[in-house]
Amino acid sequence: MFTGLFTALITPFRDGAIDEEALSQLIEEQISAGVDGIVPAGTTGESPTLTNAEHIRVIEFCVQAVAGRIKVIAGSGANSTAEAIHLTQAAERVGADATMQVTPYYNKPSQEGLYQHFSAIAKATKLPIMLYSVPGRSVIEIEVETAQRLANDHANITAIKEAGGRTSRVIDLRAALGSDFAILCGDDPLTLPFLAAGACGLVSVTSNLIPAEMKAMVSACLSGNLANAQEEFYKLLPLTNSLMGLAVNPLPIKEACAIAGKCTAEFRLPLVNLSSCEKKELSELLSQHNLA
Repeated sequence: MFTGLFTALITPFRDGAIDEEALSQLIEEQISAGVDGIVPAGTTGESPTLTNAEHIRVIEFCVQAVAGRIKVIAGSGANSTAEAIHLTQAAERVGADATMQVTPYYNKPSQEGLYQHFSAIAKATKLPIMLYSVPGRSVIEIEVETAQRLANDHANITAIKEAGGRTSRVIDLRAALGSDFAILCGDDPLTLPFLAAGACGLVSVTSNLIPAEMKAMVSACLSGNLANAQEEFYKLLPLTNSLMGLAVNPLPIKEACAIAGKCTAEFRLPLVNLSSCEKKELSELLSQHNLA
């Protein structure tokens, strides 16, 4: 279920509404490139500025467009447990294969609060659950002991997207949770060290733009051929570093996709477009990679 490359899909907008035509084209590009799945309506998909109805529609549209060809892991987390349950049950109804549950942001719950939050969601759905630990956005992380407790107590909590920026976390999680629990890298520029440490896949931002290249890189990292993995990883590193570091995600990736003609560079407040200097830097980088 959770092995390989999964694209954290952007949500294209046009004139204030979801651009379903552009979204459909993005999905077809992902499938053609051989990605293993997509993650719609996550934080890269600007979920905080989607209405509940839009959030569910994005997931439903992706399920219908994919038509069983790859996995759809619905981003249906929230910083309200009740809202996360509502979105997750809706995702289950419309046919999602699994759900990704982000650590509640701003609330800053204790580890017991996190356990109770994720437990309540797990009890409310039959979908496989990927936890998502991202302390840079949520302030707190899912501690190893909490992840272990959740996995032990809930058969449908089977994976974690790790975006804490530390390879040591992957090592600790793998040692505590065993080989059956899936650990996925949540930072494109850390793919090689994370997979070498025991992760089994990547939830990628960059693959919105270059899915085939990111699939080749992940496959190389999982193949056991270190020389090939290093070659593919370092070839893409300048691009992944820029798309994840030029400005806050998802600004660079959506602007890059707009430059490449995949969608508009439209955001919803409080997100605003890149500055002119940032756009110039991004355009030059894309030109160097023959993407603009």
